[in-house]
Order: sequence, then C-alpha cells, then structure tokens
Amino acid sequence: MALAKTPGEVAVGAVLPDATMTGLTVPYRKLSDFRGKPLIINVWASWCGPCRAEMGSLERLSRLKGASQFTLIGISTDDHPEAALVFVQRTGTSFGHFIDQRLVLENMLGADRLPLTVLVDAQGRVVDKIVGAREWDSPESLKLIGKAFRIRL
Repeated sequence: MALAKTPGEVAVGAVLPDATMTGLTVPYRKLSDFRGKPLIINVWASWCGPCRAEMGSLERLSRLKGASQFTLIGISTDDHPEAALVFVQRTGTSFGHFIDQRLVLENMLGADRLPLTVLVDAQGRVVDKIVGAREWDSPESLKLIGKAFRIRL
C-alpha cells in the first residue's frame, strides 16, 4: 500500500469525503453535489507553467460531443483569488472553477505537484490521478478517460 503524500490524501480506489468548495467562477458547491456522474478534477495554479499549457486542451475536452457524460471542474491553489480569476478569464475556460486557499482539497487530492488531474467515478471513488500536463483532448487522453469511466468518447 502506498503511503499518502499529503495530509489526509485519499488514495486511488477510495471514496472522496465531502468538502465544501469555494467558488471562483461558480457558486460554492459541495463535492458530493457532483456524485451521480463521473467527475474530472483539475488542480492548478495561475503561476504554474504546465497548468497554463494544458488549460486549452481541458477546455476543448469540456466541449467535446461526449463531454455530457462527465463533469469537469478546476480547482485553483492560488493564494490570491484575483490572480486565479485573471488566469481563468485570460484562458477563456467555460467550465466551473473553485479556489482552495485553505489547501483542504489540495491535501485531500494529493496535489503536492501541479497540475494534478483526478478522475472520480459517479460514486465518488478516485479512479486515477495524473500528475503533470497533458493534451486532454488527444486520442490517448480520451482513451484513458473512456476506460476509467467506462464511457465512449
């Protein structure tokens, strides 16, 4: 069994506990509000170069024909909401973003390196964690997501 890297980290295969998320571009939500549909959580920061590099592909992923089968959200670990909001506005992403100034979600998800993308099934169980930037709308990434969620993209 792998040891958790951050305080309270939820391992792959475990269910995420509920947590209230502070809205950045959307209202406050509870993590449990997203149950019932697979969830992709991207943890990022405005100062993170790889995070900036992959944001466009996450936006394209959110607009794909099959994207209605899952929910995609972003969680900023920025200390200053203003910096995070400017970043979101510059990148033009349309999916919902939250801010994690108290690092509750960062620790829970194990985001000791950014970006981190966490795939969560419809029951709230962590299926996979991917550290580092990817082209999220690439054939390889779509295959990874499809396999993790047992959906066709």
